[in-house]
Amino acid sequence: MSSMSPSYTEHRLELRGIRKAYPAVVANDGIDLSVNPGEIHAVVGENGAGKSTLMKIIYGMVRPDSGEILWDGREVSIATPADAQKLGIGMVFQHFALFDTLTVAENIALALPGKPNIATLSKRIVEVAARYGLPVEPGRHIYTMSVGERQRVEIIRALLQNPRLLILDEPTSVLTPQAVATLFVTLRQIAAEGCSILYISHKLIEIRDLCHKATILRGGRVTGVCDPRQESPASMARLMIGADLPEYRHRTDISTGKTRLQVSNLTLAMNDPFGTALAGIGFVVHGGEILGIAGVSGNGQQELLAALSGETPLSRADTITIEGRPAAHLDPAGRRGLGLCSVPEDRLKQGSVPSLPLSENVLLTANRGGAVQGGLIRFDRVTAFAERCIAAFDVRTPGPKARAGSLSGGNLQKFIIGREILQEPGVLVVSQPTWGVDVGAALVIRQALLDLRDRGAAIVAISEELDELFEIADRIAVIAAGRLTEAEPVAKASRDAIGLAMSGERRQEPGATAAGKEPAHAL
Repeated sequence: MSSMSPSYTEHRLELRGIRKAYPAVVANDGIDLSVNPGEIHAVVGENGAGKSTLMKIIYGMVRPDSGEILWDGREVSIATPADAQKLGIGMVFQHFALFDTLTVAENIALALPGKPNIATLSKRIVEVAARYGLPVEPGRHIYTMSVGERQRVEIIRALLQNPRLLILDEPTSVLTPQAVATLFVTLRQIAAEGCSILYISHKLIEIRDLCHKATILRGGRVTGVCDPRQESPASMARLMIGADLPEYRHRTDISTGKTRLQVSNLTLAMNDPFGTALAGIGFVVHGGEILGIAGVSGNGQQELLAALSGETPLSRADTITIEGRPAAHLDPAGRRGLGLCSVPEDRLKQGSVPSLPLSENVLLTANRGGAVQGGLIRFDRVTAFAERCIAAFDVRTPGPKARAGSLSGGNLQKFIIGREILQEPGVLVVSQPTWGVDVGAALVIRQALLDLRDRGAAIVAISEELDELFEIADRIAVIAAGRLTEAEPVAKASRDAIGLAMSGERRQEPGATAAGKEPAHAL
């Protein structure tokens, strides 16, 4: 596809003065946006800038309070997703909506009108898959597929509805670099055939490489419209947050301290048919270093986090040692007593209670240090801790009495990570630290992890964001199919090799590692 913007005679979609207000916030405040046929148009902004609300309005999931929506130059009302689909609007959500126990064809049939014949539909799926370079097997069950493969199913399902506008929400958040490159080829082909694409992402480099145009939102308003190919990530970030992003503060002394966390031959069978067994995992993390663990979702990250945090205790106590003490048999509270804190991947289901205020969410993990005395809660100390966390981590919220569920994803993530870091753990295990958060919030979180490391903590950062790991990790390993590659210094690591390892093309050979030693296989 040519690097030139596509030509057009009229807008396919035009929004005029779209406003949507909720009791506590104005999500969209007079937003104007236009998308042309064959255009890949990015919508970017901080968490809470109004992107999700705007996309839900376009797709008929939310009704605007005022404003106009024009489709092919005529005003329309989009009251439901069915209305959007009739116009030719399709959407691929960040969180996939697929039934694990059904096949590809059965899942796609559920989204199509009537009762499609599965055999006939399977032929159509194969045709569309071949046409757009999205190979899938119609008869394969979803639970056997990687996240990247599941995303192909979502896109094919949307394409079979013959969309004229396709909305993609954070489409590369769970893909390897190679899979991202393949996806971009597909999106350019779809756009070249006249389909408009609205592309929502926090990855400014990807937006620069892929998109013809970008609309930047801040505080529910449009702060700029640009050609991202003529901008730098820094200049787009400046439009997003209204200021220059500070650079990371890296230490110059890279010496490490004593061993704080040691994992030896961690092997965990998995009874859950949708889970991933762990086999022979071993590594050591010293004080003053960050071990980054890369991997595509579904390769054992959740199981590894549960084993490290104590959510899944192990029978052999010395499989995991914290500060030299056997801990694999301990529950999360027992491991916290030894100085290990953890941050789960899902901030709403595991990291917080959305219906409770931030002050009471403190008690989920930070209930030591006088917060609870004699079985009684010291609410003054709990509230003071929440206020300290809000201030230290720039959490945008009315105060400690605000419900956790009322915060944007990035602000809640900053609060949850801040809650753990303020306890000054000797070991911190964090999963997907900046998943789904904007560039400003990501910088705050990553800098906080670097600062904790520099104070002597040992950190394990499990992330699907390679750029993130290359920014903060000292060593990096890859988990694939429940096995871990040997960690190597980030300065010597190859992005291409890591991407291949993430896809499982270079897996560690079967066999347990020796106690306290890392697998012999390298990236």
